[in-house]
Amino acid sequence: MEKLAEFVKQKRKQAQLTREDLASRAGVALTVIRKIEQDKGNLNLEKVNQVLRMFGHELAPVNSKDLNLLSMPERP
Repeated sequence: MEKLAEFVKQKRKQAQLTREDLASRAGVALTVIRKIEQDKGNLNLEKVNQVLRMFGHELAPVNSKDLNLLSMPERP
């Protein structure tokens, strides 16, 4: 799976946008774009989604119950 940082950077460059342009169009601070592209932790999901929506994508929160269901083997 592609990392969020790589995905956003690649999409931004394909759209020929600077970090400043992307931040302005997405309605977030430039620091948000920098944090995403530099793979920094402690990101606000809503801010990340504001950026991802520019490229037709969105992240959804996942709870531990859902993760456990995905990793459990099927029973006969």
